[in-house]
Amino acid sequence: MTKVRKIFLAAVFILPFITILYSQSDIQNDWENPKLLQVNKEDSYSTSIPFSTIEEAINKQRHESKYYFSLNGKWKFNWCYKPEDRPKDFYKPEFDIKNWKSITVPSNWELQGYDYPIYVNIPYEFSKNPTPPFVPKDHNPVGSYRRDFTIPNNWKGREIFLHFADVKSAFYVWINGKKVGFSKGSKLPAEFNITGYLKDGSNTLAVEVYRFSDGSYLECQDFWRISGIERDVYIYSTSKTRIKDFWINVDLDDQYKDGVAHIETDIFNHNNTQGKYSVEFNLYDNGGKLINQVKQNFNINGNETRKLYLDANVLNPLKWTAETPNLYTSIIILKDEKGKAIDIRTCKTGFRKVEIKNMQLLVNGKAILLKGVNRHEHDEFTGHYISEASMINDIKLMKQANINAVRTAHYPNDPRWYELCDQYGIYLIDEANVESHGMGYGEKSLAKDSFWFDAHLDRIKRMVERDKNHPSIIIWSMGNEAGNGINFYESYKWIKQRDASRPIHYERALLDWDTDIYCPMYDGITGIVEYAKKNLPRPLILCEYSHSMGNSTGNFQDYWDAIESYPNLQGGFIWDWVDQGIAKYNDKGKKFWAFGGDFGPKDVPSDRNFCCNGIVAPDRTPHPAYWEVKKVYQFIKLLPVDPGKGIFEVQNKYCFINLDNYELYWEILADGISIKNGKFNLKGIEPGASKQFTVDINKNSTVGKEVFLNLYVKVKNKLPLIEKGFTIASEQLQISKFNVSNGSVKSISKLNLTEDENKITINGRDWSIEFSKQNGDISNYMVKGKKLFFTNPVPDFWRATTDNDFGNGLQERCAIWKNAGKNKILKSIKIEKQDTDKIIIKSVHSLPDGIGDLELNYTVTETAKIIVAYRLDIQEKDLPELPRVGMSFTIPKEYNNLKWYGRGPHENYWDRYTSAFVGIHKLKVDEQVCPYVAPQEYGYRTDTRWLMLSDNKGNGIKVSQVNEVVPLSFSARNYTNEDLTIESRGVKHTYEIEPRDLVELNIDYKQMGVGGDDSWGARTHEKYTLFPKNYEYSFVIEPTK
Repeated sequence: MTKVRKIFLAAVFILPFITILYSQSDIQNDWENPKLLQVNKEDSYSTSIPFSTIEEAINKQRHESKYYFSLNGKWKFNWCYKPEDRPKDFYKPEFDIKNWKSITVPSNWELQGYDYPIYVNIPYEFSKNPTPPFVPKDHNPVGSYRRDFTIPNNWKGREIFLHFADVKSAFYVWINGKKVGFSKGSKLPAEFNITGYLKDGSNTLAVEVYRFSDGSYLECQDFWRISGIERDVYIYSTSKTRIKDFWINVDLDDQYKDGVAHIETDIFNHNNTQGKYSVEFNLYDNGGKLINQVKQNFNINGNETRKLYLDANVLNPLKWTAETPNLYTSIIILKDEKGKAIDIRTCKTGFRKVEIKNMQLLVNGKAILLKGVNRHEHDEFTGHYISEASMINDIKLMKQANINAVRTAHYPNDPRWYELCDQYGIYLIDEANVESHGMGYGEKSLAKDSFWFDAHLDRIKRMVERDKNHPSIIIWSMGNEAGNGINFYESYKWIKQRDASRPIHYERALLDWDTDIYCPMYDGITGIVEYAKKNLPRPLILCEYSHSMGNSTGNFQDYWDAIESYPNLQGGFIWDWVDQGIAKYNDKGKKFWAFGGDFGPKDVPSDRNFCCNGIVAPDRTPHPAYWEVKKVYQFIKLLPVDPGKGIFEVQNKYCFINLDNYELYWEILADGISIKNGKFNLKGIEPGASKQFTVDINKNSTVGKEVFLNLYVKVKNKLPLIEKGFTIASEQLQISKFNVSNGSVKSISKLNLTEDENKITINGRDWSIEFSKQNGDISNYMVKGKKLFFTNPVPDFWRATTDNDFGNGLQERCAIWKNAGKNKILKSIKIEKQDTDKIIIKSVHSLPDGIGDLELNYTVTETAKIIVAYRLDIQEKDLPELPRVGMSFTIPKEYNNLKWYGRGPHENYWDRYTSAFVGIHKLKVDEQVCPYVAPQEYGYRTDTRWLMLSDNKGNGIKVSQVNEVVPLSFSARNYTNEDLTIESRGVKHTYEIEPRDLVELNIDYKQMGVGGDDSWGARTHEKYTLFPKNYEYSFVIEPTK
């Protein structure tokens, strides 16, 4: 009886009767048969390779074993558009492939010049009207791969296995013209015993890969739909009697002190005769010292699998957590009757215990907070193939941003990823490759159809069996957005029976019984707080939240204020880690990041730039949101106690480490300038403890100045991936408030005013300012013969639409504000007051569509200073929110040197600012390149006291706040708002917007927050929204010289 048949019969006995919609006679092709999951494929088991000695097993990686042989590299390749066009006999060694081109393995063929990538989120890329299990016959590309290889000489007499770490979507394998097997389902290994197919000398390996199969119905994830051999291919050899699988299932006692390793080992005997063997388990600490050793003798019949169980107790082992990733080395040795080691396997082992108690997820008895991200495997050049260097870089960036958890959205990752997370300390939710989003959650959901049970369970089971030895995996996830029903109910039962040591997560279960954690996606702050107050038995962990598409991730601090207020709220996973842009080059050779619709025919299915939701760019350059995440996620809290006296508190929010390896650096800023600094030792602050410190502010030296105390927690001694001196946490405490200076330099000349029917002109010694009587605007501002304005300051109520704005319809809902400032109508302009050193020009404007009036008072002083007083009187109350309240104008491009006293240095917004400290910052205007793949609002700074824009000689303008209570917000860019405003989401790329030979300067009362709950409907939170009402603010414009 075949393995497939066994699985099918098991399903019949387990599941209640459900009418099957498809008969076996309807299915003609292997790749359209959900019951045919594989042919001749090995069972799934933990990732391991035999080593020849214990020393090698301890010190070397898998690929360094002499029993490992990589088949990565150049393969001969043929691509065709549909199955009937494939070269059917290509697998025969005599088939002529000399004219075939080469392709790199691993790779996705769509990124190697064949076919085209497709990006869609929810729908299936191959059909608008899906009819599972069938896929298109006229468009189902097939890739035919061939290469030759020779078995190493020292492998004779051994069993030899061919391992594909990931092939998408379904494939056949031949060796030397003989069919070896078939496999379906990507993101997990397909392994075949090829011993009987090999010959001495050169062997021919042929692989036929189908882009679409019935398995594609379970791989409807929000990522690039691309295909091919996308992870490593290798062969390895074992002894005739071998360690087939093993599980080091660790546990801790009820006091979380002493540990035990339950060792489960599967031995398979390929010989035809019975044999006597022993299995030995050795546990070594990080220094190579043997900690424990247990062994067992056994007999095994020929062609039989024998399961053995051993226990190894360990007194007070060093515990594994994401904060303390202490690992031991487990060695399993299979010996023959003479005591000779014939198979040696290894893995890293971490002692930890995961539980759910009293509404909380516990690791080693402590309620942890998961400060997580969802991570797709994505590389800007290689697509779904990720190098080890890229993985390490991701972990480095995560650790530096206080990210301690990753959900492997939405499929099992490359095996090396788990080893690195074990090593460096990242909590993982390991997620099965099951998503049938395109079928919806109703009656058509494949979760409810028992015909698909085998396919569901197979993917979940193979994940668990492959990854069970990794301490970093603290939660199993059965999939994503695949509905809920009998297939998940039974899969949940299987996991619980197989591995009771980890809780199970499944979002679509909601509050049904087949999830141990309530794990909603995109629940707002109100929703999670309401759940927390109910005191239900399951903790809430947001499987997805804070959708970070484009300029987003607003109100993130608010989320965490709520999470940290309730013990049963334990964090979440940001959507998501990296923008899934693909590197492409325009006609000028400039790289840009392509998204959906940039490849293939015009009618290719596409969700445009919805694949770009990361807090880092495709090349891993951090977005501004990354810095906010780092600040909010920090584990060391620095809180004010009595700021006026310089007293603050350090709270250690780590669960398992003290602060001995950190130092606290402080500095005092007076009006943005550092006047004093020092440091404190944080030694002895244990997990959960706090300590107060006092800094001598010396108020006598800061009288009349705005004073801040900046605090920076830095690494004392180098940590893995984090250098000595790296700032891991920071805070800014305000000691005294800003005082507006009105001590301007007096001019020896008097003001001269002239007026005609077109304009009002005010002249000083070497300057002049003109006001137009047609529109009431400043029409000219000349200083020493230099024109300071290219275009006159006008009211501005619009911002370039962000991805979140498009999602909630702001571009239509708030369209009344788009040109309201430009289309104002002058009602009156007059000289309000005239003195020898000050002249006030008052203009009143009506805004279109009956919005209301805008009053602008311009006070011009003898030093060419203009004080602008802005009053917006909204009379029509039935209006949408205002994207911004402010003014905009343009100045010469040579005013490229930007200096400001406010929040920075990175961009910040009303609802995303905690990581941007108030200080004096410098930047070139043209260095503010928009970090987002599609044009939108960017480059904003809030809480600004003053800013200057100047040329290299210091000539330019300065803008300052007038009222101590109302600081300014601004942006200064080589693009206009009109340039960055596009008609709909994702219709342009940022590189398509050419910078202008000018600087557009926005000087605002405020701009609404960017939002971030989601990108398809959620609006900016009310507390960060500019509702239609009256607004007033003032600012000063003056020349810098």
